Amino acid sequence: MHSNPNHSTLSVLPKRIIIMRHGESRGNLDYSAYSTTPDHQIPLTDVGLAQAQDAGARLRHLISTASSTDSWRVHFYVSPYARAQSTLKELGRSFTKKRIIGVREECRIREQDFGNFQVEERMKATKRTRQMFGRFFYRFPEGESAADVFDRVSSFLESLWRDIDMNRLHHDPSHDLTLIIVSHGLTSQVFLMKWFKWTVEQFERLNNLGNCEFRVMELGDGGEYSLAIHHTEEEMHEWGLDADMIADQKWRINAHKGALNGNCPWYLDAFFDHLDDSDDNEDSVDESSIDSSRL
Repeated sequence: MHSNPNHSTLSVLPKRIIIMRHGESRGNLDYSAYSTTPDHQIPLTDVGLAQAQDAGARLRHLISTASSTDSWRVHFYVSPYARAQSTLKELGRSFTKKRIIGVREECRIREQDFGNFQVEERMKATKRTRQMFGRFFYRFPEGESAADVFDRVSSFLESLWRDIDMNRLHHDPSHDLTLIIVSHGLTSQVFLMKWFKWTVEQFERLNNLGNCEFRVMELGDGGEYSLAIHHTEEEMHEWGLDADMIADQKWRINAHKGALNGNCPWYLDAFFDHLDDSDDNEDSVDESSIDSSRL
């Protein structure tokens, strides 16, 4: 995603934005839990709590070792779902209050809505139908499609940019700031899709994040964010990124803020690959037509 064209030159961009999935929940372990417990109240398992604590230690190590100054800070956004909030509380044990400049509950990064109480066998059949229909556009009865999630995540990103522009995060420019977003699997995929302008076809090929797995978007020298600064090509391939998507991430490492990658096939070639590269041929055709009319 390119920065807001109205982005103030005085504001300081976060050094990195990390999107992560919650720890293992009771629903991940036993799907029948959704038939008796509302989705937003599904708790973490003991394994999930331990995963969150381990993720916190890994995140602190990543941030402290990668920051250019010891004066680094973090700001959290968290889904209102119980499993996401418990994940935040456990990973937060790795940080002191000095390091945390803010925490905000954000409803727009909640889990995809699958309906209310979910009958296990019926939901299994519904998800099989979704696979045939396509994950992005299939809307669950009484629930959402990934396209619906895309719309609210887009709204969240607009608010995020305003928070940065207006310094609502109270970010001291001398501090390296990391935003950590504790969310859900599909929501995280949609977040990345929106940010990097991936197509629906590219989204369909993405693999889900594991419990407490995270993606690190780091600010490159030119002002664009890239997954390729922290993550390897092999990792990105495992996530479902193809060669063109990985090449774009590498390009972003040094790309200037707001620049357009002309080598991205999904920007132009996917729609206009049948067109000529220049007007030269068109001009020669026009001249031939003019000459013919004079005869």
